[in-house]
Amino acid sequence: MPELSRFYGIIIRMFYDDHPPPHFHAAYQGEQVQINIESLAVMKGTMRRRALVLVLEWAALHRDELRQAWEQASHNQEPSKIQPLD
Repeated sequence: MPELSRFYGIIIRMFYDDHPPPHFHAAYQGEQVQINIESLAVMKGTMRRRALVLVLEWAALHRDELRQAWEQASHNQEPSKIQPLD
């Protein structure tokens, strides 16, 4: 599973040829969530509120890049890296 970004101990990944709807995976200290790219809703999993807020802030800033990464990964291509949250 390619890593798209890493910040504040949070790792953002995306599977190759994953199931719809377009989403990404975020992991932090043993907790994991799947986030819908369009709605930024948590599809599955739980994460500490503070970490989840950072993930959602990052995703809102990089939604177009996440869409592009999803398109690449869905065609078994290496998705582009995305800048971390500063």
